[in-house]
Amino acid sequence: MISFEPIGLIHTPWTQLAGMPIQPAGARGVRGVVEVWQPYQAGLKDLEGFSHLILIYHFHRTSGYELQVVPFLDQEVRGIFATRAPKRPNPIGLSLVRLAAALPDGRLEVEDVDMLDGAPLLDIKPYVPEFDAPTGPVRIGWLTHLAHQAENKKSDPRFSP
Repeated sequence: MISFEPIGLIHTPWTQLAGMPIQPAGARGVRGVVEVWQPYQAGLKDLEGFSHLILIYHFHRTSGYELQVVPFLDQEVRGIFATRAPKRPNPIGLSLVRLAAALPDGRLEVEDVDMLDGAPLLDIKPYVPEFDAPTGPVRIGWLTHLAHQAENKKSDPRFSP
């Protein structure tokens, strides 16, 4: 059995699944606050030198999962692992956000938030292009002609509990 303990909470303006952005590209400039709880705050040391962070969090407002879904950007049924849909066997979200400020009280002001308010924070990792950006050609499968639409696409109730 694997279990995770949240290290904090993510606060965003998004309180409902329907109508929120489906990716950080659709939430450019939208601010949120990452609240890191006191026992974990020492781990924030040196984070202020990074411009972007990878937040790993729990999709706390989904239940169950489906192995095949119709994703927000498509009309066809796709395998869950070929999508970023929230109803997953392990409901873990991952978002790349911009760090606006690291405050001394354990809060991080971030931008480009695409997660629901109150999402339990599981981990924070610094974004490092040399580690995280692939080299050589990148293929994005069925999203090749659709990914650009994420900036304007909003969530709907299809993945609500």
